[in-house]
Amino acid sequence: LSVHNRAKPVLEGMTYLCISASDSSSQNLLQHFKECIKFIHECRLSGGGCLVHCLAGVSRSTTILVAYLMTVTELGWEGCLAATKAVRSYVSPNFGFQQQLQEYEYRTWIRRDYGRNPFKDQEELECLLAQQEQRQKEQQLGSRDCSWIHSPAPTYPLPSQAGGTSGSRWMNR
Repeated sequence: LSVHNRAKPVLEGMTYLCISASDSSSQNLLQHFKECIKFIHECRLSGGGCLVHCLAGVSRSTTILVAYLMTVTELGWEGCLAATKAVRSYVSPNFGFQQQLQEYEYRTWIRRDYGRNPFKDQEELECLLAQQEQRQKEQQLGSRDCSWIHSPAPTYPLPSQAGGTSGSRWMNR
C-alpha cells in the first residue's frame, strides 16, 4: 500500500494499492481509510502481509496503519498510535491526520463484511503498550539510579591534528 504524492506500482508480480496523497494537514486521508483497511485486511486474510509506506514512514503511512488498527481492535486512535510508536518511535501523523483519526470511529463495517477477526491484534497491541509502559518506568527509575557513575564513559578517536600541527606535543607529557 503506497501512499504518497507519486504513488505507483514499482515491482512486477506484487499487488499494489496506490493512494496519491501529500503530507499536508489539509490532505483528506479519511476518504481513503475504508479502501486501505480492506486492502490490508484482505492481504492478511489471504495469508500474506502488507507493506504500508509513504516516503518517510512518519505521517501518511502511520495514519493509514493507525486507522486499520483502530478498526480491528477496540482501541482508540491514541492507543493505536502509542502501540505503533512502541515499534517505530519516530512516527508522528501531522495535526490534520490526527484530527481525521479522531473523527474516524466507525469500525463495525469490517465485522459485518468479514465476520470475526481471526487475528490477535487486540492482545498484541495491548502487549506492545504494556512493554512500552514498562520501558518508560525502567527509564524513569534509571534516571534516579547512580550506577552510571561507575560505568566507563565512551571514548572517541581524536582527529590526527588534534593539538595543532605537532599533534603529540601535549600527549607526550
